Amino acid sequence: MLIAALSAGERPHPAQWLGLVAALGGLVYLVLPGLAAPDPAGAALMTAAGVAWGLYSLRGRSAARPLAATVGNFLRSLPLAAATTVVFAGQAEASPRGAVLAVISGALASGVGYAIWYAALGGLSATLASTVQLAVPVLAAGGGVLFLAEEVTPRLVVASVLILGGVALTLRRPAGGQRSGGGAAPPGASGLPPSAK
Repeated sequence: MLIAALSAGERPHPAQWLGLVAALGGLVYLVLPGLAAPDPAGAALMTAAGVAWGLYSLRGRSAARPLAATVGNFLRSLPLAAATTVVFAGQAEASPRGAVLAVISGALASGVGYAIWYAALGGLSATLASTVQLAVPVLAAGGGVLFLAEEVTPRLVVASVLILGGVALTLRRPAGGQRSGGGAAPPGASGLPPSAK
C-alpha cells in the first residue's frame, strides 16, 4: 500500500514517516516472543495474503457502496471456498455449534468489519490506511483483556503506546493545517490502473 501511495504521488510528511516506523516497531515488539523463522511455504502464503489484503484495501477506496461491494466480494469467493471444502472434506471435523460459530465469525463479523473498513477507506489516503490498520492487533489484544481475562503485561502496554502513538502521528495535521496524504483519494490514487477497478 505504501508503494502504491508513493507511486500515485502521495508524499507523507516527516511525522507520518515517524509514526509509521513507531507503529511497525511496536507491532514487532508485541509479537517478538513468538517470532521464529517460518517454513518457506508458510512464509510465501503469508506474504501472498498480505499483498492480497493490500490490493483489497486499495480497491476498496473506490467503492461507492461499501456494503454492496463486500457482499459481492464474498459471493465471488464462494466457488473457491466450496472447492477447498470438497478437497479437504475427508479431514474436516465439524459440529453444528462449530458450523454456526464459523458462519457468525466469517459471514457476519468479518463481513461487517470489511464493509466498515471499505467505508472508512474513502476518507483515507493509502499512506494513512496502511498505518491505521496496524492498530488492529492492539484492538484484538484489548478484546482479549476485556472478554477473555487475558493479562495486561508491560510488553502489551509499551507496544500499544508505540502503535497507537504512531497511528496518531500519521493522522496529525502538519503545520500548514492541511492533512498531508489525507482525504478522499483523487482519481487514480489507488495505484491500480482504471481497468482494474
